[in-house]
Parts: sequence; C-alpha cells; structure tokens
Amino acid sequence: MTFNNPITAALPALHRNDFPPGFAWGCSTSSYQIEGGVHEGGRVESIWDRFCARPGAIRDGSSGAVACDHYHRWPQDLDLARELGTNAYRFSIAWPRIWTPGGTPNAQGLDFYDRLVDGMLERGLQPWPTLYHWDLPQPLQEQGGWAARDTVHAFTDYVDAVTRRLGDRVGQWITHNEPWCTSIHGHLDGVHAPGQKDFATALQVNHHVLLSHGLAVPVIRANVPDARVGIALSLHPVRPASSSDDDAAATRRHDGLRNRWFLDPLAGRGYPEDMLALLGELAPRTQQGDLDAIAVPTDFLGLNYYFPEAIAHAPGQGPLQTRVVAQPGVERTAFGWEVAPLGLTELLLRIHREYAPRAVHITENGSCYDDAVQDGAVHDSARRAYLVRHLAALCTAIAEGVPVQGYFAWSLLDNFEWAEGYTRRFGLTHVDFTTQQRLLKDSGKWYRAFLRGEDV
Repeated sequence: MTFNNPITAALPALHRNDFPPGFAWGCSTSSYQIEGGVHEGGRVESIWDRFCARPGAIRDGSSGAVACDHYHRWPQDLDLARELGTNAYRFSIAWPRIWTPGGTPNAQGLDFYDRLVDGMLERGLQPWPTLYHWDLPQPLQEQGGWAARDTVHAFTDYVDAVTRRLGDRVGQWITHNEPWCTSIHGHLDGVHAPGQKDFATALQVNHHVLLSHGLAVPVIRANVPDARVGIALSLHPVRPASSSDDDAAATRRHDGLRNRWFLDPLAGRGYPEDMLALLGELAPRTQQGDLDAIAVPTDFLGLNYYFPEAIAHAPGQGPLQTRVVAQPGVERTAFGWEVAPLGLTELLLRIHREYAPRAVHITENGSCYDDAVQDGAVHDSARRAYLVRHLAALCTAIAEGVPVQGYFAWSLLDNFEWAEGYTRRFGLTHVDFTTQQRLLKDSGKWYRAFLRGEDV
C-alpha cells in the first residue's frame, strides 16, 4: 500500500469556502526555534541551550540564542500572520522564561507573553499556546528532568501560573507538543536535548509527559472557564515494506510505539497490552491512578503530520526488531521525508474510526526545501504544491466525516530547526538570519490568496 500521490502539473483547485465555517486557519511556531533573547527577561537556561553547547550536537554548530529574534520583533511577526489572512496563531510558551529557583513565577516572563497575547488579539488572531515544546528548564533537568516524577508536579505548577495570567484572554490550550520527540529523540536516540540514550528512561519520560498532560488539564479548566484543551501528537501512517508476514507483524509492533502508545492511553485504554508484553522490564513504572489521569477527557486532538513510514522486520534491532525503510521512487522533501498527502487522509480516517476524538486540529503540517532568494523573491513551487495537495487531502477527510476544525501550517518563519540548526527551512516566510529580514515566499503568497478567498 502506498500513501504517495505524485505531483502533477495541474494542482487541485481549492477555495476557502470548501472548508467548514468557523475553521481555524493559522501558522505554528515554537519558542526556542524563534524567540532568541535567551539571556533576557529573567529567562533561565534550558536543556536546549545546554545541548547546543555540546560539540557536534547541532549540524551547523549553531543554537537558538538569537534564532529569529522574535523576542524583540514579535510585533512584525504578528503583522506577518495577520497579513496572511490567518485568524489563529499557534505559539509556545518557554517554561524557562517562567521558572525561578524559588518557585515564584518570573514576572518578566509572564509580562512578555501578556504583551504577545494582547498583540495577537489586537490583530484578530486567536491565541493557541502550547505549554511545552521541548524547552525544559535546565535546573529541572539537573534534578532528573522528565525521568523524575517531581517534574510532573513542577509542570502543573507552571501551567497553573500561566493559565491564571493569560486565561482571561486565551481559551485554547495545548499541553504538550509531540511527546514522542520528547521521549524518543531526547532520551533514546539522543538527537534532541538532553541527548540521552536509554530505552527504559525514554519510556519513563514518555509516561511522565503523558501524566503531566492528564494532571494539567483540570488545572487549566479550573483557571479558564470554557477552556478548550488538547495535546498535539506526531503520528504517522505506517505500512509494511513488503508483502511478507514478517514485515506485516513488524509494522504492527512499530505502530504500537509510534502511534498506539499515545492514542490508547489518552483514549482510556491504557498502554497497548501487546507492547507491554514485548517491552517487559523496559515498560514505564506507573502508580495507581496514573492511567485514569492520562485519560482525562479533552476537547480536541492536535495532529502533526509530515510523512508515512514503511516498516521491515529487523532481527537484532532492539526489542521491537523493526526498522524504517526508505521506499524508492517516491517524491521527497529536502529533509528526505516522503511527500504523501493521501497519508494525511488515511491517518485522519483511522483516528476518527478507532478513537473518535471530539475534534481534530492539524497543529503542524509543512515541508522543508532548499530555498534561496532570487531577484528579491523566493520561488518555492514545491512547497506551494505540498501545501495545496495536503489541504486537498484534508478536505477529503472532512468530506468523509472527520471533525477537523483547524489547520496550522508549519511554519510562519524559517527558524532554528533543532539538531539541523539553520540548514533546514520550513517557513512560509524566508528569514535572513544575518539581517533578520523577512520575505514572504511564493508559498506564503499562495496561502494568503487562498485565505482571502481568491481563486487559486
């Protein structure tokens, strides 16, 4: 089975009116990737500051110390979002701007997000904050980080402070972005901060992140009347790399950790029994009531979709005995990720069929290409085509009954792309990281025309 539908000269015709009324249209960003200002406003060191200082950790040796300088240029960036015609803006709050050694929230950090939220509202942008997008305060990491249960309670204290301050103006809340990356990239393969490599630790981290989500939801609801709360997961359609029974079984195991490990406990089913049996002593330690807390009802599921995965049986490759296989002859982005709009449709249909969330928001979807400014413009036709085709795939899923209520393109700006540094560009807006000049790309111009209701 393939989820790839090749690019053609004739892209699907789309109109904003093809989507439901009240649809949330936006772009996504995250704090460490765009803010900079790492030594300003009382911000403490984050695990990403420390990780970036490790030789060889970041592809180009860079860091998010300056990034897009959004900390100082946020009015200009919100103007960009408004001029695109978006009605919503997804951003993340940097926990290191709020954390203090004494436990009292940092007033300067809260003030910054106060101004940022007011700036969104003044521009007609509905704020969609994510409370955790991977930038844990380094002092908490030194106390055990997400592997320590105390971090769960530190998180709920932080959530309490932020929602008390902003909850009179912010009604939409995302607890975590991509727990899979926090746990697996940060603690198993070590390519993200804090750069650890231990399977049991990664699974314990994952459990604590999900538990912190579950405990944070009632805190948000207590502080924000009529709040809508969810979590953003990175999920992937998976298929066997061949027609063999071994690859089919491997695909089931891979799906167990890639997708079901998150969807099942959030839906009140606990961790998948087949995966617990397979993982054995590697499985996380839980306490009474943990799984009930994780299964707290939410208002929407945030879905970050980028690419599908083909899976092969791989004896000796860890407890799952699986590996991801690059399929030949498919279209790919500059990151090497398969371009597969139909995968978005299939994934949404599966989630709707098997888990039936109340609503779904596409909280990230985007593509990386090697952009260059030529004659004062960025002609990123491949990214424009990617955007058009994925929105068409989204439209198909909605027509099939999936309750999708919003779409946030990744990303408003080129930014610090984690372990890849500044070598990868996902933005609808080009950023010159030397001059900090912003330039709307052709893909951004298409999105603007689409959101204005023009025929595109």
